[in-house]
Amino acid sequence: MPTAIKFENISKQYRLGLVSTHTISHDLNRWWQTSIRGKEDPYLKIGEVNDRAHKGVSDYVWALKDINFEVKQGDVLGIIGKNGAGKSTLLKILSKVTAPTTGIIKARGRIASLLEVGTGFHPEMTGRENIYMNGAIMGMTKAEINRKFDEIVDFSGVERYIDTPAKRYSSGMTVRLGFAIAAHLDPEILVVDEVLAVGDAEFQKKAIGKMQDVSRGEGRTVLFVSHNMESMRSLCSKGLLLNNGISVFTGTISDTIVEYQKDVDKGQTWSGLCGDSKIIQLLETNVSSLNEEQIYNSSVIEVQFKVRIIEDISSLVLGFNIYSFFGHPVARADYNDKNKVKTLSPGEYSILFQIPSNTLATGNYMLKFDIAKPNIKNFASEESDLYFTVLPDNTFGNIFSSSNSIIHNSIIRENWFHNIEKLDSVCCQ
Repeated sequence: MPTAIKFENISKQYRLGLVSTHTISHDLNRWWQTSIRGKEDPYLKIGEVNDRAHKGVSDYVWALKDINFEVKQGDVLGIIGKNGAGKSTLLKILSKVTAPTTGIIKARGRIASLLEVGTGFHPEMTGRENIYMNGAIMGMTKAEINRKFDEIVDFSGVERYIDTPAKRYSSGMTVRLGFAIAAHLDPEILVVDEVLAVGDAEFQKKAIGKMQDVSRGEGRTVLFVSHNMESMRSLCSKGLLLNNGISVFTGTISDTIVEYQKDVDKGQTWSGLCGDSKIIQLLETNVSSLNEEQIYNSSVIEVQFKVRIIEDISSLVLGFNIYSFFGHPVARADYNDKNKVKTLSPGEYSILFQIPSNTLATGNYMLKFDIAKPNIKNFASEESDLYFTVLPDNTFGNIFSSSNSIIHNSIIRENWFHNIEKLDSVCCQ
């Protein structure tokens, strides 16, 4: 297949809190070096990657740095990454909302973008007028828009309000109409950035179905950004993983999700307090499938964590809570539910839980680990969160939502295997 989009050395640099370089001396220096002397921009030699979690030493950050990849015609590319990874910046550069600091993008055909709620809408214009305005911006003739008009309105589901100013629309109505315009005006490249999360479940399903038709049936190219791994897996064929503005992985969407999950699932350090001394540390956490790289409905799910006990503590409870994507509690598991272990001597321990297959429905989940003492509130100083996704297969779970995926928690939980092993390493006081 021919190449639809090619990103060559795409980078985007910002100065924190400022527009341009803020000072006349910096702007003059940049102009002198680049326009007069024909040399490289001196400010490209400085700057740091866009790591939001740590304070840097430079005012210049790279929202994107040296991005190189190709998208073939008809591909559906899922762009994955944490908040601030550079996903939206990349799509804005492709849509010519902003210009790259370095590099060039070669795109074949018209690009229709839906970057955020209300993109391209004039609030004082009616929905009808916005359809014609958006179509004209994309290079469509009035006759072409007329042919598609009824189809756009029907798909959006806002026919009653089509002659109402867009400023009266809810965010969901705006997204519905915006997506309908972008998807139906025959773009060769469709760019969608997370906005489907605003729509209701019925519209999300409808929109994903339309994107599948556009790519598979009509051979058009789609770039899709979302934090919903289920939607990514069902819609996309290939994936791009961004981290701190850097491309860290490209491949099939399944492999990209696995790499993303590895980064999300890295262990976190956690401490428990008793008085003013730290006496417990959660060293490492992990959730995985017993036999597959990804977690499916039929997978046996293994939850493993390591703890360091500094001194004897009576009546310890080691465990975790499972929450749905929406934060609803699903189940809790404790190590000493059945074995009645109350005290662990100082040392490091590995604790393993196995959740039987066909227990969790398709969806995104969060584990919150904690170590507690009965009847003592807030024994732990903080909690460690771990996120994972259960993907659908043909055995179970496709008809259930993640909020009700476990029925009769107390009964099912008795079948969860758990084991504890004391490690040989020396515990440091």
